[in-house]
Amino acid sequence: MTRRDVNSSEHDIYYRRYLDKLSEDTELKSGFKSGKKDVINFFRKIPQKKLEYRYQPEKWSIKEVLQHLIDTERIFMYRCFRIARRDISPLTGFDQNIYIKPSRADEKSIDQLLYEYEVNRNNSINILLSLSDEDLAFIGNSNGGAMSARAAAFTIIGHDIWHMEVIKEKYL
Repeated sequence: MTRRDVNSSEHDIYYRRYLDKLSEDTELKSGFKSGKKDVINFFRKIPQKKLEYRYQPEKWSIKEVLQHLIDTERIFMYRCFRIARRDISPLTGFDQNIYIKPSRADEKSIDQLLYEYEVNRNNSINILLSLSDEDLAFIGNSNGGAMSARAAAFTIIGHDIWHMEVIKEKYL
């Protein structure tokens, strides 16, 4: 299954910003595996002195951005899993900003955050490996709109790329 398989009726227009970061040929399961390496390598190369940097006082630090990637993946894989299991219950959205402070990301080392990221990504990969293409094509209701399980999953990969680009542009 590739990014090309996801059509616009499977997600809210908001998620297009993340999905468009992916090549049409991006394969879902291998994209999660290669994305894991890309994210880990990217964050490992950031100088220690930059990890708690904020380009504006109210913006997240780089560590907080990494924690945001972890938290968002947890939420979107939960959505993916429930939708793939044919759960048609409306899934609520979340306020990403309230998650940061209680995460205490800046108190964690980069090694702790990357370990958390890797464990979480490995879990996501295992979930995806357990789902068929038919499961992933199922469309449920997330945050008030239609979302397929595969759109939720592909959004995660594009979301990682989006934030790494923001870090390159505004933090480094």
